[in-house]
Amino acid sequence: MSLELENISMKVNGQTHIYNTNLTLEKGTMNVLLGRTLSGKTTLMRIMAGLDVPTSGRILWDGKDVTRMKVQDRKVAMVYQQFINYPSMSVYDNIATPLRIMKKDEAEIDKAVRETAALMRLTEMLDRKPLELSGGQQQRCALARSLVKGSGLVLLDEPLANLDYKLREELREEIPKMFEKSGAIFVYATTEPEEALLLGGNVATLWEGKITQFGKTSEVYHHPNNATTAKVFSNPSMNFLKFTKKGESIFYGDNEERRVHDALKGIDDGEYIAGFRPNHLRLKQDDGHLIRFEAHLNVTEITGSETFLHMTHCDDNWIGLIHGVHNLKYNSKLDVYLNTRHIFVFKTNGDLIQTASYANER
Repeated sequence: MSLELENISMKVNGQTHIYNTNLTLEKGTMNVLLGRTLSGKTTLMRIMAGLDVPTSGRILWDGKDVTRMKVQDRKVAMVYQQFINYPSMSVYDNIATPLRIMKKDEAEIDKAVRETAALMRLTEMLDRKPLELSGGQQQRCALARSLVKGSGLVLLDEPLANLDYKLREELREEIPKMFEKSGAIFVYATTEPEEALLLGGNVATLWEGKITQFGKTSEVYHHPNNATTAKVFSNPSMNFLKFTKKGESIFYGDNEERRVHDALKGIDDGEYIAGFRPNHLRLKQDDGHLIRFEAHLNVTEITGSETFLHMTHCDDNWIGLIHGVHNLKYNSKLDVYLNTRHIFVFKTNGDLIQTASYANER
């Protein structure tokens, strides 16, 4: 069982929402669509579900063209961030509703409802009404209703966005386990890189209607093939620095010069873009080959266990994510340090030419 998007594109009122896209999803896989708001995640899901017909291209289900097949005739389930349950019905009846619409036998319905409820850890709550449940339990009820009819494709459009932090953490860990036995193709849309990493499986990074990379989640995170993917798969966004390599030196900013360390010796002389994640910046020297940058601190955000440093280096705005609480003076100069092992090197057009060496250890 597979779902294939073949040369799919989508235009609305002359504006391109999805550029030419090819994507194949296999049976029993968790696939995350990762991208910022308006990157095209929901549009792609609606095309997969049959709610929208693409402007060009085909949708193939096990090799069969279903591009113009009505959504009612597809085995598809979709759950939105605004999860919907029928408040006057019990949890049991909520889950059973799709099967009753399909006119299934009551014995078959009862078996399917109880099996799905057990998967979602709702067995003890089958007689309750949705409003008697916690937010996480209500969302599990909505998920159970989408799974019970044996959908081959389950689409989850930011399903945890409206839950509080504790419930999101709980369900993020549970969802892969819940779906492991179903054998369906799961597509999960999120704006959060941390959520993609926790869910695992595969990830497709989206930027302005284009899939920039698709593959195993950990591989895409550690080996982004271009600067755009690296930007999407980093929270806060990856920092960038233009530099020139000449012989044994690199030059950046206002012609600042540093000696080339091991991590950058393998690249040819020329102009490049260095990328590094906010959590790899440091306020003090540690072991390894370090580059010191003199930045201007604009503001800090203290979250409790971590401090976000918003700073400017030459014409670039950077963010540092530093462990611990740091009370630093605003609008002042600040020295930050970066281990060269944590640097990704991109061509000036954004293509990756060298992965950070620490990523190859995983």
